[in-house]
Amino acid sequence: MALPIEDYALIGDLRTAALVGRNGSIDWLCLPRFDSPACLAALLGSEEHGHWQLCPEGEYASERRYLGNSGVLETTFTTATGVVTLTDLMPRGDDRADVVRRVRGVSGTVTMSHEWLVRLDYGEIRPWVRRETICGEKVITAIGGPDKLILRGPRLPVATDHRHNDTFEVAEGDELLFSTTWVPSHIDLDELGDFTDRIRATIDADEAWAERCPADVPHPHVVRRSLQTLRLLTHEATGGIVAAPTTSLPEDFGGERNWDYRFCWLRDAALTLSSLIRAGYTEEARLWRSWLLRSVAGDPEDLQIMYAVDGARRLPEHTLEHLPGYAGSKPVRIGNGAVGQRQSDVLGEVMIALEHTRHAFGAFDENSWSLQRTLVADLARSWDRPDHGLWEIRGEPQRFTHSRVMVWAAFDRAVRAVEEYDLPGEVAEWRKLRDAVREEVLAEGFDAERNTFTQHYDTTEVDASLLVLPQVGFIEGDDPRMLGTIAAVEEDLIRDGLVLRYRTQSGVDGLQGDEHPFLACSFWLVSAYAAAGRREDAERLFDRLVGLVNDVGLLAEEYDARRGRMVGNFPQAFSHLTLVQAAFDLGGR
Repeated sequence: MALPIEDYALIGDLRTAALVGRNGSIDWLCLPRFDSPACLAALLGSEEHGHWQLCPEGEYASERRYLGNSGVLETTFTTATGVVTLTDLMPRGDDRADVVRRVRGVSGTVTMSHEWLVRLDYGEIRPWVRRETICGEKVITAIGGPDKLILRGPRLPVATDHRHNDTFEVAEGDELLFSTTWVPSHIDLDELGDFTDRIRATIDADEAWAERCPADVPHPHVVRRSLQTLRLLTHEATGGIVAAPTTSLPEDFGGERNWDYRFCWLRDAALTLSSLIRAGYTEEARLWRSWLLRSVAGDPEDLQIMYAVDGARRLPEHTLEHLPGYAGSKPVRIGNGAVGQRQSDVLGEVMIALEHTRHAFGAFDENSWSLQRTLVADLARSWDRPDHGLWEIRGEPQRFTHSRVMVWAAFDRAVRAVEEYDLPGEVAEWRKLRDAVREEVLAEGFDAERNTFTQHYDTTEVDASLLVLPQVGFIEGDDPRMLGTIAAVEEDLIRDGLVLRYRTQSGVDGLQGDEHPFLACSFWLVSAYAAAGRREDAERLFDRLVGLVNDVGLLAEEYDARRGRMVGNFPQAFSHLTLVQAAFDLGGR
């Protein structure tokens, strides 16, 4: 049975990532890429669906931390007979995927248990497992279809009823290094390599990257970890930024609100990019801009809201019936049906992010501007159509206020690009459309009786996305209409001191069940408080939210305050990027 979501930590190699439990079990790992099929999928079922565990036999206590500012995880196990540490990482430095696990004896003698149970294609396929000698070293290989995994170590577990397990003793001063390497099944390695130098290089690279993180913000250590997490969710070769490394961790335990987030949403990636640029990380902006140009190239009418890590477009959604789901939450979904939705806000976020890149570089890229100009021209022809909104509702499309505000933002940034950089464009038309959209929002997306903006034009409901209106420049944060909107959000959407996205009882999303407060929305409220001049409220809420991170500084998508549980996919880029934004808003950056 999988652990509580908050009991996992993230390791990664900037191409994929794994979740490691505080019990020393890797319960989720997709190789070789974030959106590849999982070879360890116990997170969505049981250990029979694949896990790799190293932990003491019997009872133990565990504590864990990341080494310094790196993404290298260290778990300390304390038993009645001694103490051992387990160091987990995915070293970087070549084109293959490796998971390295180092066991060290700290004091006394500890009997360790080791189980390596690989199940390919999301836990469904039992591979052909055999002992081999590669480059003069005895190893275990697991092969199935296109995948080959190679287990190395000083003690290799033995096969027992389709499982590979072992026990061994670790005394003070002992050090044992285990690794699992993925390669295409048709490849024969001519060397296995030494991990010592790659471990050190990985830690050094992480520390050097983290040194550039600003320290003049509230809770700088939490901000630094959030930025490092966003980095680990970025594919270093393609530039694609995934929303989360997991699929189908539920928004409602036992319910149907389970989605695959291992893809690159233009919105989430653009917002991530903006957070990284605010922190001074501009090279990531160049990489993402190149990914964007490749991914959306072609007819602007074919623009999607999301793409695969390499920019691929086909992400059909289907269910995996063989997996029982996390906490019995079914269906388990692979792919995402939202790929075909119209979400009018997306271009606004993209235009804002690209404006940030221009300011960061002090120049513009001709190819990038050509793409933007084409996309804005298409928006000019279609902006007034209803859409599914940023929450990807599966009910009927609506004229969402947030979507229309982001349409305004797209035209506004296009106008500003022409004015500031003397770029070619239909600026007169864009100004006219910008003003028309603004007038429409103020007339149809605002409830004068209650003094609040509304979720969409045909309702009096509110939505947490309205909190971002000052952030994108649509309205001043202390405007009476914005103060009224904050008051309405406080009245309608706060549960246990945290903010819901919207009231699911309204039926707008077309789904059954409820959900828990969405952490990004609570961070938005921090920023809205700061913009409204409610500094003490902003600081108080931010302090509380920072207190919700798990023991290694990670956040899921949602939080169940009544049970003290994280909910939803984990770790969630949206939660971490809004944490960074809120910290910068409070810090005046």
